[in-house]
Amino acid sequence: MPINTKFLLLTRMDVALDKEVIFNQVYDEEHVPELLKVPGVLSAVRFKRQPKVEIAINGELQMYEYADEPAYAAIYEIDNPNVLMSEEWANAVEIGRWPKEVRPFTKNRRQVLYGPIQ
Repeated sequence: MPINTKFLLLTRMDVALDKEVIFNQVYDEEHVPELLKVPGVLSAVRFKRQPKVEIAINGELQMYEYADEPAYAAIYEIDNPNVLMSEEWANAVEIGRWPKEVRPFTKNRRQVLYGPIQ
């Protein structure tokens, strides 16, 4: 995914195990498509955390495990921080099954906005 903007919203969360199927279905088929209609939202991509990673650092393999980190992540490429406060964004996050059938079953939610280094 080439990055074409200066701001990234990183949203991470866990979901109840018995709600994982509907979580992924609604996220992919409803939630992300609605957010991509918001002016200033350029792209979105989702990921699932891997249980561990080995990285070569200083000539040695280092093992990292992230059990406390949220399992799911979405990265939104946005024009500017005002997008997140817009009426269009506020409306989009309340459309479909997300507010009643998914959001109540999420936890460990973390949202971070990244901007340019100046």
